[in-house]
Amino acid sequence: MRNPRFGESNLGAVAGAVVGAIGGLFALSLPRAVIGRDVGLLLATSLLNFVCWLISGVAGWLMGGQLGPRLGRAMRAQRGEIVGGVLGGLVPVVLFALLGWYLMTPG
Repeated sequence: MRNPRFGESNLGAVAGAVVGAIGGLFALSLPRAVIGRDVGLLLATSLLNFVCWLISGVAGWLMGGQLGPRLGRAMRAQRGEIVGGVLGGLVPVVLFALLGWYLMTPG
């Protein structure tokens, strides 16, 4: 059993990239929309959302590609690799959502 190379293509990397990119597209503006109670605010900062989409997609690919095969090997199932990729893709999404929440709250 070998460890996955950094940035190699595998099922966990694909799952992480999909979750990271889709979540990153709205993660930064989600707290603003929740606090403002307006769904239209999700698309108010389109340039920053695009940057978060790029960063989250790449970070999800890298983290999902490392975490997915390891979790799949531990669970001895291909579903474990997908779950690991999803968890790896959620990390940058949650970080950008927390950053958005920090920027929106006064303090």
